[in-house]
Amino acid sequence: MLDIKKILLPVDFPNTSLPVIHQAATLARRFQAEIVALHVVTQESHAAGVPEGGPKPAAWDMVAEIVKRAQKQLDHSLGPALEGLSIHSVFLGGDTAKAIVDTAQAQKADLIMLPSRGYSFAQFLLGSEAAEASNGIECPVWTSAHMESRRFLPSLLAQEFAIGSVLCAIDFTPHSEIAVSWAAYIAGEFDARLTLAHVTYDVGIWAPGGTYVNPKLKAELVEDANRQMAELQRDMGIEAAVFIGSGAAPKVLSHAAQQAKADLLVNECYPYGGNLRLHGFGVISAVPIPVLSV
Repeated sequence: MLDIKKILLPVDFPNTSLPVIHQAATLARRFQAEIVALHVVTQESHAAGVPEGGPKPAAWDMVAEIVKRAQKQLDHSLGPALEGLSIHSVFLGGDTAKAIVDTAQAQKADLIMLPSRGYSFAQFLLGSEAAEASNGIECPVWTSAHMESRRFLPSLLAQEFAIGSVLCAIDFTPHSEIAVSWAAYIAGEFDARLTLAHVTYDVGIWAPGGTYVNPKLKAELVEDANRQMAELQRDMGIEAAVFIGSGAAPKVLSHAAQQAKADLLVNECYPYGGNLRLHGFGVISAVPIPVLSV
């Protein structure tokens, strides 16, 4: 049975992603979950005030420092958002990807939440040791919208994070039911609309003069996808809107997210491999909403 009781939140410091902290606070409050704030100490964070090692980090209030810095960025809502939540800080050294994996396993995390930019994200999902390290992760990974920037940060923070529509992209593999279960679970908790999406393989064939699309093949792929989608919903006992698209997964899912007015994309893509999995980072980069990689 799905449940979110412990959220692992790797935090970069001093370059902290405030939107993902707000999102973690929203989920923690909704699911009555504990947040484990993990910081892997670097030379930059040490220079910014994080104690380098020994017993000192345990006595250093990272959350209070983040709230204070957030207020300097005109985000006065972070303190109230975190008030009353159970937050436990963990400080480690060494390789970031390994630290995230080890902490997720030791804390039995149900969800990892990362900004889609920053040191922790790059080391965990893009670093040279990430693929090997991430094989030890069994829980979903949430990444905030990749398009956030310092220029748009005030307007992002001015809008309270909420989930009114969930888009779930699946590949019709044995793992699809798990992805749909997570999407349905979150949609149910937030009383949100649910849309199931599938992206067929690109049916464009290059030829002199450009790319030619075989309309018959495309129609057959779409028809088969609709059939499988109907069977999946029947077998799982759920009802949802359906979106079927063809082409490059990042571009198609970005369009689907806009059409569904989605606030969250649940993507059957973790760990990477396969069609959606192969394009996992591309999808995270393309859609303007948080992505839950299952």
